[in-house]
Amino acid sequence: MEHFAPHPSSQFEGYYSKFDLASGSHIALIICSVPGAKSRPHMVSFTYYPSSGHPIFQREHFVDNIERVTTDEKTKAFDLRVPGMGVMSTEGNGRTSYNFAAEDGSWSLEAQCEEDYMPWRKDKSTPEGWMVHLPFPLHWHVHSLCSPATFTLDIPALGDAFPAQDRKSRATIHQEKNWANSFPDAHMWVQAWDNEEKRGICLAGGKIMYNTAYMLGYRSPSLNLDFVPPFSVSYLNLLSPFMSATNDWDTRTFSISVSNYTHKLELKARAPKEPGWFGLASPFPDGHRANFCRESFIATIEARIWVREGWWPWSAWKEVKTERWEGASLEFAGGYYPERGESKKD
Repeated sequence: MEHFAPHPSSQFEGYYSKFDLASGSHIALIICSVPGAKSRPHMVSFTYYPSSGHPIFQREHFVDNIERVTTDEKTKAFDLRVPGMGVMSTEGNGRTSYNFAAEDGSWSLEAQCEEDYMPWRKDKSTPEGWMVHLPFPLHWHVHSLCSPATFTLDIPALGDAFPAQDRKSRATIHQEKNWANSFPDAHMWVQAWDNEEKRGICLAGGKIMYNTAYMLGYRSPSLNLDFVPPFSVSYLNLLSPFMSATNDWDTRTFSISVSNYTHKLELKARAPKEPGWFGLASPFPDGHRANFCRESFIATIEARIWVREGWWPWSAWKEVKTERWEGASLEFAGGYYPERGESKKD
């Protein structure tokens, strides 16, 4: 909970909530602040994403203020209050509720987590582990992999194009947070979850501190794996004994192979060029820069997992799992997204 709670001294702080609706549609809600920025310091971004990937409804509200209020010092419960728009409220047990309505009446959302949230791991509350305390230029925290919730959604701006099954139903929520100085120059993000089989994967990383580094977590009923630095790093973008990664915006593909002393994982993600991509603003010291991220929620992710058969570094690998997810998330951002910037029209 302490990593999800506000960090008042950070130069920026952003909360990302992705709702997977029972119909197959999705909602992405971002609440982000760069308190010292002169332009666009505060943003609430709302995206409604149909299961087909079209048509996407999006509003980015650059608001006057977002209040980060700790409501219980002991449990670190807190509110994110957007004057005139609504509140995201998190309890001490990690459960979160949302109550937002756009001032122009174009959309509104109410949601409530039903049970305790599902953390990154029971024995490790954040992907970074002990590294969360280091002075990195950016920190990435996953608060919830998949929390069950109920919601009520209204999008009058869509009129009859808004399906009845998405007005009030059940969902699961994936929740993340970034904080520190600013977004990296280039990064990738991949996320998928199968709620019926309780298996999922989540990855984030890119260029940071003259290196390329990723953090990856795989979850299933029988196997839980994390791959983090010093294994998942390309040092000075030249030396990478345990990891290789490639991305190509033109073909909308990303792949990574990473290992540690006991396990190896290969991941391949791809998404169709059209439809299904939407832009997002990213926080930088000068404020939110529009269209610096590009996301799809109709990606396909494939993963293969091996275990080392012996204790020696040269011991052979044995394949133990092959996984596949449809309707997954794939994001290119910054330098990995060549069409970034405000000239791109969504």
